Amino acid sequence: MVRAEGPYLDLLPGHVRLVDLAARRALTSLVPLISYLRKRNPDVLIITLPETNVVGMMARWLSKVKVPVILRRASNFTMEYTHGSPKMRLTLLIEKLFMPAATAIVVNSPGVAEDLRRRVPLAARLVHVIHNPVVWGDHRQKSALPVEHHWFDDAHVPIILCVGRLSPPKDLATVLHAFARLVSSRPARLVVLGEGPQRAELIQLAATLGIARNVDFAGFKVNPFAYMSKARMVVLSSRYEGSPNVLIQAMACGTPVVSTDCASGPREILEDGRWGALIPVGDSAAMATAIVHALDHPCDRGALISRANDYDAESSIDAYLDLITRAAKDERS
Repeated sequence: MVRAEGPYLDLLPGHVRLVDLAARRALTSLVPLISYLRKRNPDVLIITLPETNVVGMMARWLSKVKVPVILRRASNFTMEYTHGSPKMRLTLLIEKLFMPAATAIVVNSPGVAEDLRRRVPLAARLVHVIHNPVVWGDHRQKSALPVEHHWFDDAHVPIILCVGRLSPPKDLATVLHAFARLVSSRPARLVVLGEGPQRAELIQLAATLGIARNVDFAGFKVNPFAYMSKARMVVLSSRYEGSPNVLIQAMACGTPVVSTDCASGPREILEDGRWGALIPVGDSAAMATAIVHALDHPCDRGALISRANDYDAESSIDAYLDLITRAAKDERS
């Protein structure tokens, strides 16, 4: 890790060896990572996120250690570049140059794979689709746990749930506008799980729309399953994605979903709208209409759970282990 911190750190099993590079950011982890590669000569190096992908590839090259490198891309390259800051665009361009030198590239959905093969044709043969390991064996136990929120004690008022970082790509503003339309004609409450740079802005928007008393920004929660299982519906409003775990997690709880038809992931997960409505990105009117329909005509709970099981963790783990084995063999042969 660049530095050993984060909300999930305490969940790491005791037998897993954690290497803390003690760097302030990805770029300053370059020298410690080079040192680690030379000293430990690991069997494989798996990297994720654009900036760390660049640093990892540079470290492999500068260390002169023949270690297989598997890059992981969790979002749509074109959309990240189009909507990214100048710094992000530069990082993506450098990452693009390094990609053909990787041993393999893992993406989490066919849509991300198609986009990446088109944007980086020299790396097309390296791309492998492996679903995110979303549904673990303990998700039913997690979903059954109580939540500390009194709104969930009132079964008469439906709760709409959003889960995600409070940032522009997630477009929570569209949800707030859609929810304002909804509560103008029927009672409902909106709970938003997550933190991010737009928190104050979104709270102000809720006040401006006159829905502040019906909206709660409840912050980040380690166990979203407990909230999803007790909500009437989960809504995803993203402008772009890779393969949104939120949809799969909600379906694993048997909770109906409504999602934007963004690139990439929702259309694949929901199989062209079979398991939940797909609405145009940024269309609050269409979102409000879809929410009303889903509240009045929810999908079959058992069918949603069955679909979510296609994203079980064991299948993803097996696919990763198979790729790691092949990558190690090819690189060192």
